[in-house]
Amino acid sequence: MTTVPLTHLRRLTDAGGLFEHAEGTRPRREHGYCVDDVARALVVLAREQPGAADDLLEGYLAFVLSAQDPDGTFRNRRSTDLRWHGKAGVEDCWGRALWGLGVAAASPAVPVASQARAREAFRRGVGWRSPHLRATCFAALGAAALQELHPADEAARDLLRDAAAAVGRPADDPVWPWPEPRLRYANAVLPHVLLAAGSALGLPALVADGVLLLDWLLRVQTRGSVLSLVPAQGRARGEGGPGFDQQPIEAAALADACASAWAVTGDRRWAEEVARAAAWFDGANDSGTALHDPHSGGGYDGLEPGGRNANQGAESTLALLSTRQHARACALPAPRPPAP
Repeated sequence: MTTVPLTHLRRLTDAGGLFEHAEGTRPRREHGYCVDDVARALVVLAREQPGAADDLLEGYLAFVLSAQDPDGTFRNRRSTDLRWHGKAGVEDCWGRALWGLGVAAASPAVPVASQARAREAFRRGVGWRSPHLRATCFAALGAAALQELHPADEAARDLLRDAAAAVGRPADDPVWPWPEPRLRYANAVLPHVLLAAGSALGLPALVADGVLLLDWLLRVQTRGSVLSLVPAQGRARGEGGPGFDQQPIEAAALADACASAWAVTGDRRWAEEVARAAAWFDGANDSGTALHDPHSGGGYDGLEPGGRNANQGAESTLALLSTRQHARACALPAPRPPAP
């Protein structure tokens, strides 16, 4: 039995993959599938109990494996005739694929033979480096997951070191310590990687940097007591809010990072921040509007002034499921922090 309902995820899935877009709850088959979403789905299902959704999990793993070129790079888009489109590379799809593969290779929810297939594909891709910071960070989260089970995996450790270096140190500026001039998308993955790398490599300074940036990111995305997320167009220093077309991926990335902060530090404050991210989906947001559909099990695509985007695509639905997984885990007794 799963800890989150997979009804809408199944509605968006067929034998070819996971449909990226939906009109309302209806899959938009003409838009096809993408590795970005399927790799995210692999991460979500790998957190569930063994046997909870083996059919979906095996299908998503096969999709990601088929997207990989022999040199370890990935293509992102596939149409319903099962043809891949575009050149293989090291864009976000590469990073998300390695994230999904690393988690799958280390998850007890994944059959042993499939773990081995995932690890071999991870090994083929881990030697690449991307010029894109978020792609690097997504890949490093896969390395962190794999490194927990295989601490001597030097390729995973190298990627973690390189990703932490790519993020860099917080700026010596309390108003804008962020290492980029503009907040963009999935922002919380940056402090998340510092936390993961610091924990895996035994470097407390990286953990401290991750905590500093995550705390700042939460403060600049809080209005009153609720999360007021950076909108799709981003936000730079001096730009106020609230802004709209807020995306569920921002709440999910915060929940991912805060759950990691709770695991690494044992500070209950981070579990409470996960609960705030989950509450954003329940209507504790700038529009007072729920971003989940209790009838379909899906997540809505964005928060608008006084309402929401009515479509329930894969990214938003997976953001909802992932955040709820963390919220339920954080309702359990606090994990034991590592020894100093």
